[in-house]
Parts: sequence; C-alpha cells; structure tokens
Amino acid sequence: MPLSEQEQRLLEEMERSLYHNDADFVATVSGRRGKPNYTSLVVGVLVFVLGIAALATGVIVKMPLIGVLGFAIMLAGVLLAVSPGKAGRTGATPSTPGRASPIRPRTTSSGGDFMTRLNDRWEKRQGGQD
Repeated sequence: MPLSEQEQRLLEEMERSLYHNDADFVATVSGRRGKPNYTSLVVGVLVFVLGIAALATGVIVKMPLIGVLGFAIMLAGVLLAVSPGKAGRTGATPSTPGRASPIRPRTTSSGGDFMTRLNDRWEKRQGGQD
C-alpha cells in the first residue's frame, strides 16, 4: 500500500530531523560500507583454510591443543575476511544521494559531563518546556 502525500512529507520531515539532530547515530547505524577490500578477503579465506588444516591435523594426531589452535586460526581468518575495508574505518559519513551531507561539528563542553549534555539536548528537543 503506497503512502499518501501527507505521509510521504511527514516521513521526509522525520528523516531530515533525524539527520539534523543525530548525525552521529545515522553514521553509526548506516548499513553502507565502502568499497570491499579484496586483499583482506583473500587473506582471510587463506587463513581460514590454514585453520581447517591445523584442526584436521590436531584430530588426526590426537592432540587437542593443535585442534584448538586450528579453530582459533579459523576464527581469525573469518574475522579478517569480514572486517570492513579502509573506507569503512575512516569514520566518514556516507551521504544520501541527492542530499547534502548532514555532518555537523561536535561541540563538547569541558565543564559539562555526559548527563548534563544529554539533559540539555533533551530540553532543546522538547522546545524548552519544563
């Protein structure tokens, strides 16, 4: 069921508000990643295969320590293969097509703690109502 024009406008307004108020949250939750790093993918797969070989060797020679080490190597290979590329680690906020990047400078007051800043933001969102 398609959205009505009013619902579409409301949804767009909510998105703009989210981008404006919580740009850091949007950057953190965004599912977009940079270009995949094929080198780390290939190395991760090779390390995984090496781990399988070590695990099999540990089972064949009946040495549990080698098997556990093989499992750890397999796990390291998987983590290496699925780790984000350099573009995903830079902290750059992906921009939405057709819109300006919603990045805003972070202002941290040295005098306020986390809860004070959180309360200030809450009051600002509520329009200063008590």
